[in-house]
Amino acid sequence: MGEIEDGEADHITTDVQGQKCALVCECPAPESVSRKDNLPFLNAVLKNPVCKLYRFPTSDNKWMRIREQMSESILSFHIPKELISLQIKEDLCRNQELKELGELSPHWDNLRKNVLIHCDQMVNMYQDILTELSKETGSSFKSSSNKGEKTLEFVPVNLHLQRMHVHSPHLKDALYDVITVGAPAAHFQGFKNGGLRKLLHRFETERRNTGYQFIYYSPENTAKAKEVLSNINQLQPLIATHADLLLNSASQHSPDSLKNSLKMLSEKTEHFVHAFKDQLVRSALLALYTARPGGVLKKPPSPKDGTEENSSQDPPPPMRRQDSIPHHSDYDEEEWDRVWANVGKSLNCIIAMVDKLIERDADSEGSSGGGQDGEKDPSLVDSIITHPKEDWYEQLYPLILTLKDCMGEVVNRAKQSLTFVLLQELAYSLPQCLMLTLRRDVVFSQALAGLVCGFIIKLHTSLHDPGFLEQLHTVGLLVQYEGLLSTYSDEIGMLEDMAVGISDLKKVAFKIIEAKSNDVLPAITGRREHYVVEVKLPARMFEILPLQIKEGQLLHVCPVLFNVGINEQQTLAERFGDVSLQESINQENFELLKEYYTVFMEKMPPDYISHFQEQNDLKGLLENLHQNIQAKKRKNVEIMWLAATICRKLNGIRFTCCKSAKDRTSMSVTLEQCSILRDEHQLHKDFFIRALDCMRSRQTQGALNESDDPETGCLSDNKPTSRHFYPVALLLVSSHLLVVWLILSLALLLAKYQ
Repeated sequence: MGEIEDGEADHITTDVQGQKCALVCECPAPESVSRKDNLPFLNAVLKNPVCKLYRFPTSDNKWMRIREQMSESILSFHIPKELISLQIKEDLCRNQELKELGELSPHWDNLRKNVLIHCDQMVNMYQDILTELSKETGSSFKSSSNKGEKTLEFVPVNLHLQRMHVHSPHLKDALYDVITVGAPAAHFQGFKNGGLRKLLHRFETERRNTGYQFIYYSPENTAKAKEVLSNINQLQPLIATHADLLLNSASQHSPDSLKNSLKMLSEKTEHFVHAFKDQLVRSALLALYTARPGGVLKKPPSPKDGTEENSSQDPPPPMRRQDSIPHHSDYDEEEWDRVWANVGKSLNCIIAMVDKLIERDADSEGSSGGGQDGEKDPSLVDSIITHPKEDWYEQLYPLILTLKDCMGEVVNRAKQSLTFVLLQELAYSLPQCLMLTLRRDVVFSQALAGLVCGFIIKLHTSLHDPGFLEQLHTVGLLVQYEGLLSTYSDEIGMLEDMAVGISDLKKVAFKIIEAKSNDVLPAITGRREHYVVEVKLPARMFEILPLQIKEGQLLHVCPVLFNVGINEQQTLAERFGDVSLQESINQENFELLKEYYTVFMEKMPPDYISHFQEQNDLKGLLENLHQNIQAKKRKNVEIMWLAATICRKLNGIRFTCCKSAKDRTSMSVTLEQCSILRDEHQLHKDFFIRALDCMRSRQTQGALNESDDPETGCLSDNKPTSRHFYPVALLLVSSHLLVVWLILSLALLLAKYQ
């Protein structure tokens, strides 16, 4: 946010003496906030800001000024709609590939028909959800009261930016951003059987132990099959385009253009060839061979051998009918090697031809420049080059055609075999498999919407920081989630969903492009295993970026989750339940954070690291965090403080999540803000509690309470508030009070459900 204007400063000095809350005023016009921030581009992402102004004394009796702002984000709905559209296209493409799988034995054909029926139903469901989302108008965020609605299940709950701008007399102005959002979870589907972490593990265990009807492929192999299929779909049209550009350069007789076109064609073709150097493709081809009716292997005509331009195709071998299940010896495994190797051979022929054309052209120019015919080197008179200079196009065209034919043969076989791998995943326990896919899509959509919002805000805030921009394209961006879910009842399932959804963010990369129009909303491309989010910047902002980012380098993120349950239910879980889920999540994510720190220290420039180490004792903080995770202390909030501090010092994005991003989230965020004022900006120690109460008061923090919905705009004064953690604080004083509290709680529960 921008600096506070002088007019505001005069107004701030007029607070009433003796008032507990140091709130000065509420910014009435959102436009003024955008103007002062000098970041109008953020208006495309943030809407309806609510701004509060405070002043607090420092330790040397001077005054600091604080502006607190909470904003909605229209990405709450935009990102899910983009994502669902992509998933519909992906599923339609997969269904078409299943239909084109060819003739299968009755067993596999029946499975395929069953899979297609269920997949078509899922596509229709996604289309209905997308239609309903497109009708949504009004509020740009989903309220907690709607978290169980089916049509809104892809939308995150209460996604907001919580921003604190500190204008301190000692330090330069500072911004502190936290994205608050409800824990990514499938609330509509419920948590009766647990969340994604448990459901996926159970599903894979059962599928691994399934009977003879299916062929088991590990999740890694299934993901690899999807990756290769995606590479095929991307590389084949690119290679065809570069091949046409090569022919165009040949028709123009431009040696330089011919070299450049050949370089691009070679790079893409080599990527294409290497994509099939995997044992999975071989095993999938054999599995598909055994699934053909009666063991019939239908071999299309062999592609042209790239070493012989004009050789005729060999006739297809006669089809052989085997017993019901053919033996491995009936399948020629070397045939696949020959098929995809022909692509490389065809490319080599094109390279040789281009080299000879350019060499002959250079020799002819040198000969004519000498003013005499002179004898040419016999080695340059190759049998391939028998046409005059004007026939470059005609000499390259047959080789390009051969390359495309060989590629078509490879693509046809690889697509069918890898689609057969995907059929295995879908055929087993069809309803459960598709419902797991739906649940994972729902959770991922909620997590991605928050991530994109946080990335764009962080990019705009740090756009003029060269160190951050270098870190962004060299190491990637750290994204730290603070979870406040308990390991009790339904929140166990929410935490399991959240852990998988945040882990899935590793397959997201960002790409920054220059905006060509007024539409600056981010766009998404890719597939479920790898998404690319394109962030658009105006030209004046795009020019600030380093060359690597401007050239389209993908920017990766490192998401980590640390969870500490802090409510009354967590007390029950720690006394009588199981907290192993929380412990394992924290330990796993500490290893990820430690790995990010190691890469950061290795790849960042030494001068930046030396300056960085002077300001931040990150190694000590990491060791302290590890000790606290290993200590297994009850309600160890030190884990949250340390993780948040490390994230801020590593230029990361901070998220705070609980069930609905209201009560516990507001408690955590306000406490973090006051702690920052104390530790970083010398807030007077006697005013820490006052500042905390001020930020949490109903008059200044209306909205973040379980009994007071911000979206409804009403207060329920007759309901008790847990904003100050009075129950938890009392329970920590004495074990006797805990026993009394448990007895009273059980009595209330019995009375409630009788």
